[in-house]
Amino acid sequence: MGLIWEISLAEFLFVTVFLGGGAAWLAGRAVAGSWEPAWKAAAWMIPLAAAVRFIHYALFSGSLLTLHYYAVDLVVLVVLALAGHRVRLVRQMTRQYDWLYESAGPFAWRAKAGR
Repeated sequence: MGLIWEISLAEFLFVTVFLGGGAAWLAGRAVAGSWEPAWKAAAWMIPLAAAVRFIHYALFSGSLLTLHYYAVDLVVLVVLALAGHRVRLVRQMTRQYDWLYESAGPFAWRAKAGR
């Protein structure tokens, strides 16, 4: 057993990062789409992390009620949800207020020159 993954690295990557992370990314984007703050996206990861733990348990004989691996899953999901939230928020700000802001990368926007 590792400190991050419980059964194997492939199982961790598939369930936590690919399945759970994809859902976290989409949830973060959805929260940003309704102009809600980032902490709400992070809060929605609490039940999603429990669902990811259940998938580990049901499909790969992982442990269900371990605080350590739940916390690892939660951290990964929160990071991906916050990244999805920020990327969507940047896109919204630069599209809706295109006369004021321009993109400064995937995670930031800046005032347009001359403003």
